[in-house]
Amino acid sequence: MTKLKNLKYYWTLIPFIVLLLLIEIVPLFNIIFKSFFDTSGNVSMANYVEIFTKPIYLKTVWNSIYLPLLSSVGALIIAFCSGLAISASSAKAQNAFMSILNMTSNFCGLPLAFAFMIILGNSGVLVLLSQSIGFSPLANFKLYSINGIAMVYLYFQIPLGTLMIIPAFTGIKKEWRESAALMHASSFQFWMKVGVPVLIPSIVNTFSMLFANALAAYATIYALVTNNFPVLPTKVAEMFTGEVVQRAEFGSALTVIMLLLMIIVIAAGNLVKKYCVRGETA
Repeated sequence: MTKLKNLKYYWTLIPFIVLLLLIEIVPLFNIIFKSFFDTSGNVSMANYVEIFTKPIYLKTVWNSIYLPLLSSVGALIIAFCSGLAISASSAKAQNAFMSILNMTSNFCGLPLAFAFMIILGNSGVLVLLSQSIGFSPLANFKLYSINGIAMVYLYFQIPLGTLMIIPAFTGIKKEWRESAALMHASSFQFWMKVGVPVLIPSIVNTFSMLFANALAAYATIYALVTNNFPVLPTKVAEMFTGEVVQRAEFGSALTVIMLLLMIIVIAAGNLVKKYCVRGETA
């Protein structure tokens, strides 16, 4: 009787299910379906063969792995240290830090790209100033290289990673630290033996989110280098909105590759979490 009574509340899910089908499920299957057709409308694996044989698309896939990996690992290390420091600060300081993190995590896309161009571009303020005073490390800085782009990504990756990992530090109990101190364990030993293993699920989840965020980033890198630095998001957009030739089928195949990269990272993260949980319970 109770189930029948509560059944009426499930009708409220219908709008959500319809939106999910129209915005997520149907487009996803449409993209996968299109990726197995060539420009003539024939069923073919030609799109995938081209992606993994032509150097330009191999470079695109490699850049789309290396750039998110580099920025995610760097952001995760800094976010962990920042989260540790913020969690140990006072409530007033935590509120101030959270406000700053929320603001900086949302400063991305075109405004962020233009800000870095003005500051660290080829004619950027800091670059020209460094050239005038002979400070070579900054005078020769290459914003439009893969390492320069990774630094731009770090700007919005670090706040996002910090916001995600801060709640995990509440799981580190004060009693654990006191017990470690009684056993004459150093702070480093405590974090290596207790803290980090406990935080592994949160660390893996944060890394997966950061990787997916960097992999799908479009506006920032497009404003910085347009199509001069090939990555999957810009190449996909080029196939659907190209002024000369539009190749929707090939763009669909590139999209599937991007989705597979995300799935692989998430699946690998789940395996790491399972292994760590089994190790703790063994």
